[in-house]
Amino acid sequence: MFMRKAFTLIELLVVIAIIALLLALLMPSLRLVRQQAKASACQSNLHQWSLVFSMYANDYEGRFCNGCSSYNTDDPRHWASALRRYYYNDRKITLCPLAMKPYDEGGEVPFGSYRGPDDVLLSYGLNGWFYNAREADEAFARPIENFWRELNLKGGGNIPLFADCLHAEGRPFDTDEPPEFDGAMIAFGMPSNMQRFCLNRHHAMVNCLFLDASISKVDLKHLWQLKWHRNYETNGPWTPTGGVASEDWPDWMRGFKD
Repeated sequence: MFMRKAFTLIELLVVIAIIALLLALLMPSLRLVRQQAKASACQSNLHQWSLVFSMYANDYEGRFCNGCSSYNTDDPRHWASALRRYYYNDRKITLCPLAMKPYDEGGEVPFGSYRGPDDVLLSYGLNGWFYNAREADEAFARPIENFWRELNLKGGGNIPLFADCLHAEGRPFDTDEPPEFDGAMIAFGMPSNMQRFCLNRHHAMVNCLFLDASISKVDLKHLWQLKWHRNYETNGPWTPTGGVASEDWPDWMRGFKD
């Protein structure tokens, strides 16, 4: 009777080695595909947030909530509480798929999230210059004249409204410095609010919802060229027009797109 010859040990080892090599070559590509899929899901979340802001604007004639000089997201003047009824029942949109672990449970920058009202986890933040701040307690020691106050403004294609963020909000100035290193946890008292948005979450980019409801990835260095508040200089010192040089950026950002 004819007996089929079995694989030898050496042949099996060669096959296993080839499979291992192929997996090693494919894993980075598979990882990149997964990250790109999560980045797309993040943009989809921001699209849903554009509807949240639109509904709020319709209900309040375009005026935004007042804001508060407090980090308490349960304050009714804080956006997370003011918009709560518009997003609370749709928890899928509150977290970027790459930033789902809360900081108080070991989440790390830029892949962590913070706790909002009723412990809802959030990993997006507001451009805090949109508040309709009227009093010093609402302005958080910021110039009152800088605030946008409303959501129904024309020409909002370069005005960031909502984006990947370290905290619940930020109120950047054109002179704000970038984080010293990748993954820096910025304390609430830090003067540079731009560092809250300058997160290496999507391969040197963050996803951003603009006032005109457009959504796009923003290169980290380009954050300084967006129109954050009414008097913000889009050609400030951290822009090519303002004279920034490659060596001015922290080491971890120097290779990023200009």
